[in-house]
Amino acid sequence: MAEVYLSIGSNINRHKNIHSCLQQLQADFPDVVFSKIYETPAEGFDGSPFFNLAAKHTTKLSPQALDKHLKAIEDQHARARDRKSKKFSSRTLDIDLLLYDQENLHPQMDVPRDEIVHYPFVLFPLAEIAPNVTHPTLQKSIAELAKTSALKQDTLVEITLKKTSL
Repeated sequence: MAEVYLSIGSNINRHKNIHSCLQQLQADFPDVVFSKIYETPAEGFDGSPFFNLAAKHTTKLSPQALDKHLKAIEDQHARARDRKSKKFSSRTLDIDLLLYDQENLHPQMDVPRDEIVHYPFVLFPLAEIAPNVTHPTLQKSIAELAKTSALKQDTLVEITLKKTSL
């Protein structure tokens, strides 16, 4: 069994899409654990704020099979994937595989995901649920990366989804 960490975000119908995604992940991976959910500004483009969080779970799926499974969940949430889609744009749902055990899957996959140390909406939620996990290539704990990061944590505003929606 591999221990994996995900980053999840949405800025289109975000209550509905995050709620549905969390339900699907709980059904698919009963041991899933979620960070708090944060509202964060759009990064790299002018757009509506996102809801972002991190998740961890175990799986028997290979990294490639897990990535395919996560893309299928995104597709179920009407994720646009045309050639014109930009890296930084609005999303119904974005699920990124951040860490897969202690594997370094570069260059075939972006795992560990470069975004871990580049964006506060990835690093700080991940640090909540994986403080003692060592980053496979940087050889520092996620807590240490968060503590020494120049990223601004004050861009994250904790939110609570309505109990009826979760």
